[in-house]
Amino acid sequence: MVSSARSFGVRFWSLIGATFFGFLGLGTVLPGLAPHVRLDLGGSDQTVGFVIGIFSVIALVSRFVSGPLADRRGRKVAFVAGLISCAFAGGAYLLPLGIAGAYLGRILQGFGEACLYTGAAAWVVEIAGVDRSAQALGFLSSGIWGGVSAGPVIGQWLGSFERAAMFQIIAALGAAATLLLINEDFHPEPHPHGRALVPRSLIGPGLAIGFVNMHYPVITGFLILHLARHGNSGPAAFSAYAGVILLSRFFLGGLPDRIQPALTFYFGLIAMAIGLSGIALAPPPFAAIGMTALLGFGFSFPWSAVASVVLKRTPPGARGSAVSVLSAFYDLFVGTSSFAAGAIAARFGYPAAFWMAAIALSASAVAGWFVFRGPVPAVSEGVEGLDLVTEGIDVG
Repeated sequence: MVSSARSFGVRFWSLIGATFFGFLGLGTVLPGLAPHVRLDLGGSDQTVGFVIGIFSVIALVSRFVSGPLADRRGRKVAFVAGLISCAFAGGAYLLPLGIAGAYLGRILQGFGEACLYTGAAAWVVEIAGVDRSAQALGFLSSGIWGGVSAGPVIGQWLGSFERAAMFQIIAALGAAATLLLINEDFHPEPHPHGRALVPRSLIGPGLAIGFVNMHYPVITGFLILHLARHGNSGPAAFSAYAGVILLSRFFLGGLPDRIQPALTFYFGLIAMAIGLSGIALAPPPFAAIGMTALLGFGFSFPWSAVASVVLKRTPPGARGSAVSVLSAFYDLFVGTSSFAAGAIAARFGYPAAFWMAAIALSASAVAGWFVFRGPVPAVSEGVEGLDLVTEGIDVG
């Protein structure tokens, strides 16, 4: 693994580092955001919800801008634009605008995250080679999860929301400065107008990813509350979940490149189903931590398996758009399942929300059949006649 990691080169790891610092800045402001809106700015609980939720709405809409931007202007342009937007978000939090400043900061963060991830994902795949796309995306995910996990720790250590906002500015600008020193081999390709916003070829992959991620708001919203009644192992279980995801994506993210991606996809679903079912049954603390770790382990594989297949079937000039559309499905399903999980938990109890997430995996399994049933080319450069070529991804 060490020799394999070294073979990616300095440019690749510089991109992973820039991604880490971009998401580190995003994560730093999260612990203090709700208290800042509620206590410092005098907002209501409903205002807190709206301020936090507007990020997902903007990120979802921005996916359909960030993809064409990366494909037409370059991965570096999209990546840097996302980081600059995140830096402006930190500045917006510091302006004397009251609640409007909090909304503006979250809007800029939503747009910035969409551009940041789209540019980073398309760029690391092209540097690593599309034949190693799953491993490249696994390393990228490790950088993201590392930043998101370390950010709140730094935010708490800094001691105030204003300092956290300043740190976000510094982290984003530092990452952007790093990118400006990296050469990009980008050659734009023609993008005819009138293409479909979401091509039929991406509906199956998008649904497969969307249903897999329905468990995420359940874990973040109800794991600690559910396990509080059964040994209070929630915090340790969530740490195990996040830690296993980070490590397995780093060390095992390349499995879909070496074996059939369908195998890793369905193995991941099975592990997730066992983990979610075990958690729903309210196990004792050690078993709960083990089930949650198993859930995180299984969750490490479906995204890279699906994304690697899609990117290998996609011409280079459409990969940024493909990544953005798949990410849009993630945003849509996570957002809607948040409301569904809340309603189900309120009516039937916390275990029912975990059963909902487990049942959703069966829908992902069906959608996955449409993803993996066709041949997967080793390299898609120069491939003609695929759906993404004839249908395209464009905002018009």
